[in-house]
Amino acid sequence: MESLSAHLSDRRSFFLAVAAFLSGTACGSGARGADSTASADAKRRAPGIVRLVDFSDSGKRIGIVTTEKVIKSDDEWKRQLTPEQFAVTRKKGTEPAFTGKYFKLHDKGIYRCVCCGNALFSSDTKFESGTGWPSFWAPIAKENVAEETDTSFGMTRTEALCAKCDAHLGHVFPDGPMPTGQRYCMNSAALQFVKSEAPK
Repeated sequence: MESLSAHLSDRRSFFLAVAAFLSGTACGSGARGADSTASADAKRRAPGIVRLVDFSDSGKRIGIVTTEKVIKSDDEWKRQLTPEQFAVTRKKGTEPAFTGKYFKLHDKGIYRCVCCGNALFSSDTKFESGTGWPSFWAPIAKENVAEETDTSFGMTRTEALCAKCDAHLGHVFPDGPMPTGQRYCMNSAALQFVKSEAPK
């Protein structure tokens, strides 16, 4: 009975994610076809220098830093990440809707990249989108989150990536709240939340 219940739960999560994707609210893209992304992937994996905004764990802006991009082989990422984190961040997968650990989180703090620790989002811009994924109306700094056109599945969307290590985070949609009107629909598996310490 337990295995049947787990099977039905998995099927329910799968169909919820498919329904959300087809309605245009899904954050991830699933695995992409090699033809449409080979050149983009090669460009992202090339060594390079990036300018990012550094933040303390309390969310205080430290300043601009210049650093090398983080580039690792799939085997190296697999040793560092869980299977779900690897599938989402390195293979552009999507966690099922309403299953990620951060979609209902309301604590104060910042969200860092699970792959490289780059500061990505603040709880100050997080909002309830009703999609089942953590959503933000802006990144913590525009330099820290890269955007790229995603044409997978016959759709044109804006993919959000970590600017430091090219981790797939989710997608950006133009239906968020003001002041930006944007919805950064992210996968919890791509994020690491750091809770703000209470003032002493």
